[in-house]
Amino acid sequence: MNENGDPDFDDIEAAARRIEPYVQRTPLWTSVELSRALGSPVEFKCENLQSAGAFKSRGACNAVFGLDDASAAHGVATHSSGNHAAALSRAARLRGIPAYIVMPRGAPRIKRAAVEGYGGRIEECEPTLAAREAAAAALVATTGATLVHPYDDPRVIAGQGTLVIELAAQTAPPEVVLVPVGGGGLLSGTAIACRRLWPGTRIVGAEPAGADDAFRSFTSGALQPQLAPQTIADGLRGALSARTLRLARAWVDEIVTVDEASIVAAMRLVFDRLKVVIEPSSAVPVAALLLGKVRAGRVVVVLSGGNVDLDALPWSAAARL
Repeated sequence: MNENGDPDFDDIEAAARRIEPYVQRTPLWTSVELSRALGSPVEFKCENLQSAGAFKSRGACNAVFGLDDASAAHGVATHSSGNHAAALSRAARLRGIPAYIVMPRGAPRIKRAAVEGYGGRIEECEPTLAAREAAAAALVATTGATLVHPYDDPRVIAGQGTLVIELAAQTAPPEVVLVPVGGGGLLSGTAIACRRLWPGTRIVGAEPAGADDAFRSFTSGALQPQLAPQTIADGLRGALSARTLRLARAWVDEIVTVDEASIVAAMRLVFDRLKVVIEPSSAVPVAALLLGKVRAGRVVVVLSGGNVDLDALPWSAAARL
């Protein structure tokens, strides 16, 4: 780690060794039809097929299995609307320790069910960042658990960066790696690893226009508030932290935004052409390609997760009622 406590590539390499027994080596898929539709040769890193259904298992496992035994005995705690909560609950179960999870009311049903299935102990709160942080702090104070933040944690960021080590063994350096951005943990870890392994590759984050604090923060150089985010991409409603903004400004080339209709169109396109289930957050970088926001030669898109309620797909009749 550097003087700011930010992870470096050595931390990512250590994380890859630590989590190897506990996560999947996810495939890299191509589609001639999708590449033609998107206007670029595209490869898809399928973290929607990761353990617990999302890339979050990488950071969660690195944080949990990096704890010493004395700290681990008290368990881990977090606040999360879904994927990180499930991933942390799974990692805690694998280590045999408790996981205390603060989830906002209205979190997707499928994600709450996943947390419960992995044995996470859920406490509900109001759907605001302040309420989530306060409830998580209270849990830590009463249980002695270690807080594992969804993205503002060097262990989590290092874990997320391990997907690039896999990518480097699966493909040649692309012109662009395109990543969804919410709180910035995946974007930060990806950028750190890419700069070491693929220094000539551009790193681009994609964000919903209805939750565009990362775009505004990256552009201005100062943290901008996330004001009542309105997007179907529930996994991207978080806000950058000082750490993830610092890392993005150091290593990321660009952040672009996309509208809601384009997210839905991209999600359906991937379902139809790639024949895999992705959640709206995964569709955001695909939407950026559909809209022509990213123009390059070969692109790798990170499909970040596949935890979606199949009874409420955004193009279904039930979802429109």
